[in-house]
Amino acid sequence: MTTQTPIDRPARVLLKLSGEVFGGGAVGVDPDVVKDIAEQIAVAARSGVQIAVVIGGGNFFRGAQLQQKGMDRVRADYMGMLGIVMNCLALQDFLEKEDVDTRVQTAIAMGQVAEPYIPRRAIRHMEKGRVVIFGAGMGMPFFSTDTVAVQRALESRCDVVLVAKSGVDGVYTADPKLDPSATRIDELTYAEAVERDLKVLDQTAFALCAENKLPMVVFGMEGQGNIARALQGERIGTLVSPA
Repeated sequence: MTTQTPIDRPARVLLKLSGEVFGGGAVGVDPDVVKDIAEQIAVAARSGVQIAVVIGGGNFFRGAQLQQKGMDRVRADYMGMLGIVMNCLALQDFLEKEDVDTRVQTAIAMGQVAEPYIPRRAIRHMEKGRVVIFGAGMGMPFFSTDTVAVQRALESRCDVVLVAKSGVDGVYTADPKLDPSATRIDELTYAEAVERDLKVLDQTAFALCAENKLPMVVFGMEGQGNIARALQGERIGTLVSPA
């Protein structure tokens, strides 16, 4: 589609990245993967886009999965938050190797490795051209990183949430892994997504976006330079808009 929208050149964006991607399909951090992601973020940062990042921790721990194995959910979720911080520090390291000033802010106090999460300070960092990475989730159990991404985007006054998916390049009419006839949707509204029962993000994150009229772009991160393209406002994937 060629229609111009307010997010074609966003001033400030929040990028949501999957933790599983950081592991390259295994437990831990794959330096080559993180290096590539950092290089793409650096391209957009140098072009003047203000960038915040939220990363999952699925390459280390998933609270819900640990709970299924008998672990207390609260403790398991806190372990997941620490895994997220490890991903944040890895991304920070590779971004700074690209000469991009970066700050990690965490919802759990850990002063030796990161700043505390302070929204106004995060905004100021971005205004100065620094990439801000939000770690440790919400600092509370039972909240997904999808929800954290939307909440942080709203508090830091981002123009759009960019959701980078692995293995799928947008929102489809059905699960493309199960239904070969499923087709990608280029653009839809939150109301249409609800009416068609499309699974975009978890329900809490989706409701927060819809209620606060925050647009979202869902795209696949496997394509060459897709993260940089999305950060700079190029129309890829699926745009989910308030109206």
